[in-house]
Formats: sequence, C-alpha cells, structure tokens
Amino acid sequence: MSPANGPTVRKRQLGAELRRLREKAGKRIEDVAEHLECSMSKVSRVETGQAPIKARDVRDLLAWYGVDDTAQVEAVMQIHKDAQQQGWWAQFDDVLPSGMSTYAGLESDAVTLRSFEPFVIPGLLQTEPYIRALMASGNPMDQTDIEQLVKFRLRRQQMLEKASGPLELWAVVEETVLRRPVGGKEVMREQLDHLVAMADLPNVTIQVMPLAKGAHAAMVGAFTLLEFGPMTPTVIYVESAAGNIYLEKERDVRRFTQSFDLLRAAAPDPQETTALLKGIAREMQET
Repeated sequence: MSPANGPTVRKRQLGAELRRLREKAGKRIEDVAEHLECSMSKVSRVETGQAPIKARDVRDLLAWYGVDDTAQVEAVMQIHKDAQQQGWWAQFDDVLPSGMSTYAGLESDAVTLRSFEPFVIPGLLQTEPYIRALMASGNPMDQTDIEQLVKFRLRRQQMLEKASGPLELWAVVEETVLRRPVGGKEVMREQLDHLVAMADLPNVTIQVMPLAKGAHAAMVGAFTLLEFGPMTPTVIYVESAAGNIYLEKERDVRRFTQSFDLLRAAAPDPQETTALLKGIAREMQET
C-alpha cells in the first residue's frame, strides 16, 4: 500500500466525503447526531477522520443523504474498508501517549515532512541513547513501557531509509538543541555524528537556526507540516504542553507554510550544516 493510501489518510478521505455529502444534502451535524443516536462530537470526529464509524452506519448515511448511485456507494464503502486496516503502530497503542497513534498514522502516510524543533532533536533523527536519555528525564515509567516506546520511535525512523519512496524530511533545528548535552557529552557527540550522516541522505535536509539570529518567524514552538499526495490536504501538527493539535484549514496551512519558508530562508544554507554540526561536536569534546 502506498503512503497516500494508508489507513489514516483513508479515514480522513472517508470523513471528508461524508462531510461533503452531508452538506450537499442540506443536513447539519446535529441532524446526523440525532439520526445515528450519537453525540455531535462523535460526528465531527468522524468527519475529520479521528473516530471510526461502522460500515452499516456509512451505508445508512449514504441512503439518508440521497446517494443512490451504486458505483458511488461502493466507492465510499471501499474507502471505509481500506480505512479499517491496522497500521504497524497499532501494536504500540497500549503505551503511546494520547493522540500519538494519529500522528504515527499521518507520518506513515506522508510523502514529505517539514518540521521546526526548538527543544529536542527531531524524533526521526534521534539516536537510541538520545531517546533513552530523553525518556529518563521525563515522568517515571515502567521499564517495559520505555522499551516499547524506544522500539516505536526507532520503527518510525525506518521510513527515511526505505528502498523505494523514502519519506522526505526537511528539519530546521535551533542551535541550542544541539548544544544541550542530553544524556551527557558522549551521547550528544554520537547524536551529532548521526545528524551528519543523516544529512548526507538525498531525502533529508537539516538546517540549524543560529542563536545569534535572534528572533525569527517561529518563536511560538515546534510544528510539523505533513504533506501527502496531490488529492490529500496538508496537515499541520502543533506540539504544546497543553495538548497537541492538528490544523487543516487553508489559512492555517498557508500561515505555517509561510513561517517555515521564512525559517529556512533565515537559517544558513543546508550545505553549511555538516560544518556547523562538526564544529559543535569539537567544542563539546574540548570542554
């Protein structure tokens, strides 16, 4: 199954189609909630691809919306069937933080990721010792859960080195992230060496935002633009201590896209990244 046809994208496609057909039929979300005997929140989450819906309810809605073309009904039902497949991340559901399964699904379906990280090395570029050091610094966890979370993050990274159609990643990282000795200097030097190796991959671009640059276009925090096939809208993933959110409205996508473009224009050229990383590693060795 190609990335653009993964289960998470198919859930979003199903939700978008059900929303389109509802609006075409002149129905409101509250009408659908009453018809299905569920909450309006559930209907909203179904239409944004964040909640499941039973096949019989999809058929019921299609009939209620006046969709009587057999080919159209079967096309929608095929999308529903594809959306029911479990992704590789399902085996980690018991230990993943709330909402992380959704992100993993989107990331697995994405063609391109553009991210800004002001606090830690991006997850797709972290070494195993760095991952363990981060987890040790957080809330106490059962060792078994930690091992599962380490495996989960390492499994995500495989998308960057697939033989065919590897994920394209463009990451802008604050210089302070590289100078913070997470796990100690040895762990951090290994992490910096790993970034140098990853930056050599044709599908990975890394830029460092120097501290000396001062204020820039993304002072509000970390975010990721997840881009899919031409028929699937871009999703913006925004991290915060209060909870993580997903944005899809055109104005939000345009705003974050502009912020990222300003970021990479302000940061040194990607060709300078290797020299910057090696220089920081040398400084760490000398101190």
